[in-house]
Amino acid sequence: MARLVMKFGGTSVANIERIKNVARHVQREVEAGQDVAVVVSAMSGKTNELVAWCKEGAALYDAREYDAVVASGEQVTSGLLAIVLQDMGIKARSWQGWQIPIRTSDAHGSARIEAIDPAALNEGFARGEVAVIAGFQGVHAATGRLTTLGRGGSDTSAVAIAAAIGADRCDIYTDVDGVYTTDPRIVPKARRLDRVAFEEMLEMASLGAKVLQVRSVEVAMVHKVKTFVRSSFDDPADPKPGTLICDEEDIVEQQVVTGIAYSKDEAQITLRDVADKPGVAAAIFVPLAESNINVDMIIQVVSDDAKTTDLTFTVPTADYERARKILENAKADIGYEGIHGATDVVKVSAIGIGMRSHAGVAARAFKALSDKGINIRAITTSEIKFSVLIGAEYTELAVRTLHTLYGLDKA
Repeated sequence: MARLVMKFGGTSVANIERIKNVARHVQREVEAGQDVAVVVSAMSGKTNELVAWCKEGAALYDAREYDAVVASGEQVTSGLLAIVLQDMGIKARSWQGWQIPIRTSDAHGSARIEAIDPAALNEGFARGEVAVIAGFQGVHAATGRLTTLGRGGSDTSAVAIAAAIGADRCDIYTDVDGVYTTDPRIVPKARRLDRVAFEEMLEMASLGAKVLQVRSVEVAMVHKVKTFVRSSFDDPADPKPGTLICDEEDIVEQQVVTGIAYSKDEAQITLRDVADKPGVAAAIFVPLAESNINVDMIIQVVSDDAKTTDLTFTVPTADYERARKILENAKADIGYEGIHGATDVVKVSAIGIGMRSHAGVAARAFKALSDKGINIRAITTSEIKFSVLIGAEYTELAVRTLHTLYGLDKA
């Protein structure tokens, strides 16, 4: 019998009426003869409420107890969906992460899944049960403490469970009906993609597209789990196919550029007149790395006399003040003259596996942006994407310009 994992996000289970709608989607697959595991998130807004309570309880709270609190949202949803399914005459039971178990690292708040034992779920399938699993959570085997996987962790739970039980596919249900060429709120002509390669989706997710969590795409790519992005708001009796995230080999026609992503979660830091000598880069970036601050774009401009350099890089906006403080404290070790920063910047990226076999893809973008009067502050490239850092006020213009440039407006 075929196996399927269905994952439903917070907006899909926001109230009892929507949970009943989710149950109808599950009923369709059960009646089609599938063994079904359902992974659910907390009801929309509940996790934020639980996090706020933790912060109100104590400014410096125990991360282990934080996990115990915030994981309760998914526990509620899984129990409610099981109740609704049972009322429809479908065998179902709820599962918490520790009951399966989903074993994780002990990095509370951002744990990584290390192993999943599918035996208990397999026994449930043999009894004809739908497994309704609380996403976002697991257990650290050595301590027995409950852990959570970080924001969006239910996506990772779903894909990892699909790999563990040998599911034929994993359907991620959300409030959009698939992956689009860009944000339809900015570009009304944005199109839903039928298929996206794992590598492309990984770049899109890491560069600002909010459809899937980055780690879920990594797990899907490693374990070759075919993953669909679908809308829970479709008619359960006649759902749309969504977008398939799959191997590059499964995509017949490949465009040069598949999509345009943007991220407003960027801050720029520039160090002026840094001594151009060995060890300086380490003095800058090692302290940031030790504080778990991710550095992205890096640009170095050496002075005419080759004795000093200006060094510009980006960090997440949430880490900007912390990064700046670290660098100010390390001024004597680094030896710079001044530090400047900006948070009114945005990163716009073009992604496509077709870039591997086409030259001049980024150059066309640089000219097009220049023609629109958009100044590029920083650039990064890889084999299948390039990103530019620009002023935030040009976000929509840049996205629309690149979307049109690469023919993504065409039906």
